[in-house]
Amino acid sequence: MNLPHKATIIEVGPRDGLQNEKQFVPTDIKKQFISLLKAANISEMELTSFVSPKWVPQMKDAQEIVNSCLDDRQNIVLAPNHKGIARLKETDCRSVAVFVGVSNTFNQKNINKSTTDSLLELEPLIDSLKQEHYFVRACISTAFYCPYEGKMNPESTLNLCRSFAEMGVDELSVADTIGMAAPMEVYTLFSMLLDKLESILLTAHFHDTRKMALANVLAALQAGITRFDTSAGGLGGCPFAPGASGNVATEDVVYMLERMGISTGINLDTLCEAIDVIQPHLSRPIESGVYSLKSRT
Repeated sequence: MNLPHKATIIEVGPRDGLQNEKQFVPTDIKKQFISLLKAANISEMELTSFVSPKWVPQMKDAQEIVNSCLDDRQNIVLAPNHKGIARLKETDCRSVAVFVGVSNTFNQKNINKSTTDSLLELEPLIDSLKQEHYFVRACISTAFYCPYEGKMNPESTLNLCRSFAEMGVDELSVADTIGMAAPMEVYTLFSMLLDKLESILLTAHFHDTRKMALANVLAALQAGITRFDTSAGGLGGCPFAPGASGNVATEDVVYMLERMGISTGINLDTLCEAIDVIQPHLSRPIESGVYSLKSRT
């Protein structure tokens, strides 16, 4: 098998993992969760998002989370529009994530804009961020399938990724938003992206809706991807993608990679302690294999 010696985990639990939780998780619990995730040696993390509390109430404490949890690691905050970016610039955070879906319908239901209009709005914002030396991560939603339009044309995904690359973003996080991609589709798309896009970080983001996320991680590894978005406890979902379940669980990915001889540098015991902290405040049980087994011992 063609496998790397190490892989990078980008923990998205505090942001993408919690955004869909109906009951508000206390801010102090979020801080403990983030602190233990960092203690597990996670070096890159999505902390929170500067979005409207009206639409995502879980993120209403974003300012306090950023002010309390920043350190010298890669701390990423989602700021999807000019209002969010203005709030970001009032903090010391230097890494920002924006997002656009390949699917026009998904964008319309999510942000009330087409894919093209979303790019036009983001272009000057990204230019400003890069001039001020921010790290910019572009999240590509519905890269494989859309809950409204079905299968996405890989060329459409490539074109959107290329547009962001031309704007100068540092990283592309390419997402199977509804967890419908199969391993061969993953291998094909990421092989194409790696071939066509140079000098940009490529990250794979899988949801486990159909229990194929770990297989898709393996397919992405075979294509040459070494960066993965994961969520402790498999937390997550998308409020604008009906049926989407949680992200692939960090602990399951770490366990699989380490068993394959691929170093992540992450301590599984401390990672599970972080899940222990957040679990009582969730609306659904933790279903990841590694955590379920550890919690019984």
